[in-house]
Amino acid sequence: MFELSTTRRGLLRAGAVAMPALLAAPRLARAAGSITVMLESEVVVLDPHAITAAITRSFGYHVFDTLFAQDSGGTVRPQMAEGHTVSANGLEWRFTLRDGLAFHDGAPVTAEDCVASLRRWASRDSLGRMLLAAMRTMRVEDARSFSIDLKEPFPLMLEVLGKPNAPVPFIMPARILPAGDARITEIIGSGPFTFARDQWRTGDRMVLRRNARYVPRAEPADFLAGGKAVRIDELVLKTMPDDTTGVNALIAGEIDYMQYLPFDFLDLLGRNRDLRLMELKGIDMFQGNFRLNHASGPFADPAVRRVMWKLVDQKEILGAIGIPPRFRVENCPSFWMCDAPLETAAGVEVARFDVRAAKAELARTGYKGEPVVMLEVSGSISQTAGHVLAENMKQAGFVVDEQVMDWGTVLARRARPDGWSLFPVYANGVDMVSPLNHFYVANNCSDYPGRSCDARITALLADFARAPDAAARRRVAERIQRVAYELVPSVMWGQFSRPAGYRARLRNLIQSSFPLFWQVEL
Repeated sequence: MFELSTTRRGLLRAGAVAMPALLAAPRLARAAGSITVMLESEVVVLDPHAITAAITRSFGYHVFDTLFAQDSGGTVRPQMAEGHTVSANGLEWRFTLRDGLAFHDGAPVTAEDCVASLRRWASRDSLGRMLLAAMRTMRVEDARSFSIDLKEPFPLMLEVLGKPNAPVPFIMPARILPAGDARITEIIGSGPFTFARDQWRTGDRMVLRRNARYVPRAEPADFLAGGKAVRIDELVLKTMPDDTTGVNALIAGEIDYMQYLPFDFLDLLGRNRDLRLMELKGIDMFQGNFRLNHASGPFADPAVRRVMWKLVDQKEILGAIGIPPRFRVENCPSFWMCDAPLETAAGVEVARFDVRAAKAELARTGYKGEPVVMLEVSGSISQTAGHVLAENMKQAGFVVDEQVMDWGTVLARRARPDGWSLFPVYANGVDMVSPLNHFYVANNCSDYPGRSCDARITALLADFARAPDAAARRRVAERIQRVAYELVPSVMWGQFSRPAGYRARLRNLIQSSFPLFWQVEL
């Protein structure tokens, strides 16, 4: 299914931070009405610090807020922050909150909430852990300001605090944050929508209401940055049993937006004058991956893992899914996406589809016919990708056990170190465009599903974060990819886009691979 879905190229741009535009506050249209949307899946986990699932991030961006945020050009801009200062040596940072910030329960947002939230988030995030390693102290200065003192320069400070990759550094009330790994039970943020718990019906719908206390920034909304002015009364997240039901509901006007349209319905939907299709390119496309489990089972053996490079034909998989050529890249061997700043072919020599060669190579490993347990999401395009791979694996001599389930069950199963071998998944390109945010590289040597680990990658990620310019980062990214082709944290099954569809009555809908519903009006 969808992992969670930085460009907007921002993570690659150290120091690219713009101060707020000196614009008059936009005139707010009177909030009116309700829109109903079908997202990529039901929201199962409500704690956005706890998981990397894209659906939880989408929920998070509507209910919570961040200190900094990226705009559509990749620039990191203040969001909850009024601004910041940094010492000449780059070691002392001070952040100040803007006026008017309040949580949904009416309590003001304070520096104490920010420090507590950042500490909790950082311990769970690969980039956050890098920040912690460089940090000497993080402390509250007064009600509206806090400071971070570093042991060594950390050039990507603002890109990290404003990163859109899950887990996102959302700010929450300090009082609701539990100890240890427990999840929050009160869903209280300071974002433009509030969570209506009394309207939540598992398996049916979730309702988010306009936050009357929210004070948007003065500048216009731009992707995740700017003034998040809500112009509707409520947003209904509707759960549908399958894509066909969703398409029928979209055509009938029962829903207003469908995040992922089935490819075989595109021609029909494109001819409907009441509908609009959202087509996205480049780093707003998706990257499909087979995540391998290094902790147990056949893929604990690196020699067995490396056989997989010869069993994935991206063109075959994308064709089997039914993705039209205009929505896909025929073959992309770059971990960091194609048509992207860090695109590279370093190390790809081993990735040549050849089932016969894979069979001979597998025979030379220690593989003894143990079942390869593949977790597949029923009815998803990733299930099709998994089935194509399974057939190739069987021809090469693997014993494959395809187990079909829902995405929530995959999330639970993959969290364990055993009982599974791989799962097919896809993620926003904005989440895979850099070594520092690529799920299966950035989470190297951490307690992350699959538990891949190589000390060389750990050191190179630190080098990437310290690199002084784009050229230096590109060189390090190439070195990381060479190691990744040896380690095989995942095997890419293709780069493609999935158009969203929405009713023509929706105006000013943000054009993004992220489903965003502030600014939209009827």
